Amino acid sequence: MEILRKQGWMVSRSAASHGAVDVFAAKDGRVLLVQVKSGRARASKQELEELSRWGESCNGDAEVWHFRGRGTLTKRRVYAARRGG
Repeated sequence: MEILRKQGWMVSRSAASHGAVDVFAAKDGRVLLVQVKSGRARASKQELEELSRWGESCNGDAEVWHFRGRGTLTKRRVYAARRGG
């Protein structure tokens, strides 16, 4: 959450989350939904599908953030918001 706050996002977490979305963030009219994993944990197909549905339902970007050892962070976008143009 601190990573996003430092980038100017408004951030809230889903307390004791057992659902697809762990972190909700908003900035400049954009929405970001994040499922957080660490170590060897992996997002299940069901979690990815639900996270994607959340992204689609609010037209937000949906990502899985995987924190590995030594401060390594891998981000995987599972749904990209439709941007007006």
